Amino acid sequence: MSPASSWISLLQPDLLLQDSILQLTPSLLDQHQLKGLVLDVDDTVVSSRAADVSPEMLTWLAEIKAEVPIWLVSNNLKRSRIERIAVGLDLPYIYGAGKPSRRKLRQAVTAMDLPYENVAMVGDRLFTDVLAGNRLGVFTILVEPVGHGSTLRKIELWIYQNLKRILD
Repeated sequence: MSPASSWISLLQPDLLLQDSILQLTPSLLDQHQLKGLVLDVDDTVVSSRAADVSPEMLTWLAEIKAEVPIWLVSNNLKRSRIERIAVGLDLPYIYGAGKPSRRKLRQAVTAMDLPYENVAMVGDRLFTDVLAGNRLGVFTILVEPVGHGSTLRKIELWIYQNLKRILD
């Protein structure tokens, strides 16, 4: 595998959901032997333009929390925003994670006391969430953003698709 192909593989999610995180069901967790989740916050759990989590997301989180431990790991530097969301959801959190750095993601996985292969990093971005998760060796799930899709996400997907096409 060439260095470029190896780099591109780090951007490949293990699972691509064609909709929001709400598609991630307990049966999918079982199918992929997932025992813990690390969730990105902005545009994965709540729109970056919204202050509160949707009622549908609250229902989904209650169902999933009954199955597996969940940590919120966000690149957002606004501690007050991430803390308010995490406290409202009764979930542990890390803000200012600096993904694709693995350091804070590793901290969350270590706190769950689970093997890396049984934990998934779930997010809406290739160059932060998927890249960080793949670099750490956890299962990666790319979801469609809640609310709106960012221009940056669209650019990331375009770059990834074109690089993959060139290297294949």
